[in-house]
Amino acid sequence: MLSNSATRYGMISIVLHWLVAVTILSLFALGYWMVDLTYYSSWYRTAPYWHKSIGILLFLAVGIRLLWRLATPTPAALSSHTLLEKRVSRITHVALYFLTILIMLSGYLISTADGRPIAVFTWFNVPALGELFPQQTDIAGAFHQYLAYALIGLTVLHALGALKHHFIDKDTTLKRMLGQSAH
Repeated sequence: MLSNSATRYGMISIVLHWLVAVTILSLFALGYWMVDLTYYSSWYRTAPYWHKSIGILLFLAVGIRLLWRLATPTPAALSSHTLLEKRVSRITHVALYFLTILIMLSGYLISTADGRPIAVFTWFNVPALGELFPQQTDIAGAFHQYLAYALIGLTVLHALGALKHHFIDKDTTLKRMLGQSAH
């Protein structure tokens, strides 16, 4: 089943969820590693190139995911979920999207402050707007870093919540995002 149903997520939602999750974790790890590279490292230019290229593709994937989420209703919350759990889930999902988009925008501001476009592998270029405000690279860089830490922290909490539902509550919250029905 490609589309969501009342009791489970469809394959499109599942693939987009896991693709975005793995990509975010990978970009965080790459970014964390590459900030300590020196000019003499063979990865000094390659790591940022990959980080930017994958980041732009992630931006596109998140856009598709948001459009899909708007076009396709999500499965109803399980009846065993409390009102607090439902509210925390909603706030967490909105915050995950919000942080992800802000991180990608700040990455764009870092990468294009010098007026050069972002080359996405050899496929296409994303045009630059140049420096829009003084010290754009430094300010956007600080936002990028701290927002990334916040996103990873929230992602860990999100994963722990899913594991709590699976192992403690023994409900089907996690199974639904793995393509299994809630029944």
